[in-house]
Amino acid sequence: MSLEVDIRKSFGAFTLDVAFSAQDETLGFLGASGCGKSLTLRCIAGIEKPDEGRIVVNGKVFFDSEQKINLTPQQRKTALLFQNYMLFPNLTVEQNVAAGIGKEVPVAERRAIIGAELHRFGLDGMEGRYPAQLSGGQQQRVALARMLAARPGILMLDEPFSALDSHLKGVLEQNLNSLFEAYEGTILYVSHDIDEALRFCDRIAVVEGGRILEIDDGDGLVNSPQSEAALKLSGCKNVTPAVKAGEREVLLPRWGVRLRCAQPVPDDVKYLGVRAQYLRQGAEGEENCFLMRVDRTSDARFERMCLLGFVGRDEGYSPGSEMEFLHSHVFWRVPKNVGELPDSLPQRGQSLWVQIPADRLFLVSR
Repeated sequence: MSLEVDIRKSFGAFTLDVAFSAQDETLGFLGASGCGKSLTLRCIAGIEKPDEGRIVVNGKVFFDSEQKINLTPQQRKTALLFQNYMLFPNLTVEQNVAAGIGKEVPVAERRAIIGAELHRFGLDGMEGRYPAQLSGGQQQRVALARMLAARPGILMLDEPFSALDSHLKGVLEQNLNSLFEAYEGTILYVSHDIDEALRFCDRIAVVEGGRILEIDDGDGLVNSPQSEAALKLSGCKNVTPAVKAGEREVLLPRWGVRLRCAQPVPDDVKYLGVRAQYLRQGAEGEENCFLMRVDRTSDARFERMCLLGFVGRDEGYSPGSEMEFLHSHVFWRVPKNVGELPDSLPQRGQSLWVQIPADRLFLVSR
């Protein structure tokens, strides 16, 4: 099983320009809304036509602008699952599952396929129900059964959980595990949630502004991000412009400080990142230790997030907007230990020494 994509499509101010390949794996697309993730899937499915380029799935040419090839969605036999599942409201569960099976399939084989997929997803006894009579989880299972029944050449899922609460999402994710275990081939998975992408995907493509900036496995993306977009999408709260100030030193204009780095600083460094959980309380005189003021706090179940301002930086400095305020501050994630009293956590208005560890810094050049 294989996929080769090299396409371009322009929408005035926005241009999709992506090139990638995938094998028998789950490839995730991670990026902000409007970056081109869903558009890429729609081009592969034949819903959108690229301006130029080439799409080949399992050796079959879906699209080739030079050879004037552009197969219809029906000819491509892809499976694209949207968030709302797109079930036919006037068809029963059994009829919905059968909808994707080609008419050339013999009746007996068709029935066997339908029965097998209904059983796989725990839908036995629901064959005669209509979508309106099903729960959200049952509707999703019908949509997944329909995908597999069609025997597609490629599976594509476009943010199937984006509107669900965390509990229901956790339950329904198990349905996807059944789908992925049953399917042998290329699966493309669109998400804006790094944890979701890590759970499902063998590799993850970072998408920004219609382009793929990098592709890596989950560990590589989290532990060795190569771009500002990857830093932010991997959950790094502290990302700020950086300028090389020495072999192992950077100047951070927005923070108004210099940091020592454990690794050599690239000449073309553009951004520094440090995860909020890596900061720790330190003492005056320690490396990369600054007197900081807790300007805001917010509590979650297991942590307190503190927004820290540098004490003494440009005394006349006054951020002109909320974004400028945030950019000039540092996020610090402080865990709540079992039995720990709230008063023992950093408090708003408190000033303390906080260390930004030199061996926990990310330096990227794009």
